[in-house]
Amino acid sequence: MTVRYLIFIIAVIFLSVLFIRFKQDESRGAGEKKIQFTAIPDQDESRLTERFSQIALYLSKETGVEFVYIPVKSYAASVAAFKNGEVQLAWFGGLSGVRARRAVAGARAIAQGEEDKQFVTYFIANYRTGLTYSQQLSKELEGRTFTFGSKGSTSGRLMPEYYLRKIFNRTPGKIFKRVGYSGNHSKTIALVQSGSYEIGAVNYRVWEKELKEGKIDLTKVSVIWKTPEYTDYNWTIRPDVTEDFGTDFIDIVQNALLSLENRDILDTFPRKSFIKADNSMYDAILETGLAIGIFDE
Repeated sequence: MTVRYLIFIIAVIFLSVLFIRFKQDESRGAGEKKIQFTAIPDQDESRLTERFSQIALYLSKETGVEFVYIPVKSYAASVAAFKNGEVQLAWFGGLSGVRARRAVAGARAIAQGEEDKQFVTYFIANYRTGLTYSQQLSKELEGRTFTFGSKGSTSGRLMPEYYLRKIFNRTPGKIFKRVGYSGNHSKTIALVQSGSYEIGAVNYRVWEKELKEGKIDLTKVSVIWKTPEYTDYNWTIRPDVTEDFGTDFIDIVQNALLSLENRDILDTFPRKSFIKADNSMYDAILETGLAIGIFDE
């Protein structure tokens, strides 16, 4: 065996070892890829952490891919994280979901709560106003203080503003003495109950849950009107997850959400179950947002 041939054999073996190690590292790296997801901060942080930590464990088990919940501080931050690819999946409200899908071509709404196809907003009032429940929005709202939730909330801002404009034929700033944005539904309830604002608009699911938990004093705050029904919350996923996890991965995630039966998890939302959703279900939200100019903010 010549020296040149021996060197050639050694070189082949060395390159083969390097190639095997490269493939092992590549395979190990692929196995370590995670799905990061977020959610709009529509309630206090402890509730959200409880809810989405459980969802992360469930989805990780069902899909074989690790899911990690990434909390954010605002509705806008949730949309930005999705747009920038910092997260690949998100639990959005109707409006934030539309914003996110407009920003990411091919993004899909894949699931919603059973209740989300028939969502409503409650208008609530402090007892000192003397306002009581009515089938129609009373003209007695005029000249009072009013708080929405987050500026990016469907149930806390978009739909209530839409109906205020429709009924009063004016913008909220010209209906009320002072208009605020609490940031989330729990804070809206607290602000109206304390009297910091006389009236507020709140997600009916949050109201019902906090009422059940004894956090609402009906001698201080009550529901005075509810909006007509509309479509709201949704799970939305980026199209590029298929590049890392396979062409059928979106279907796998969707099926996992639709198959969720754990009441401990579902009750934290709270929802009876998740059902299929698609982008067309939120066309009315898009049209409403365009009509009142909310996408220009």
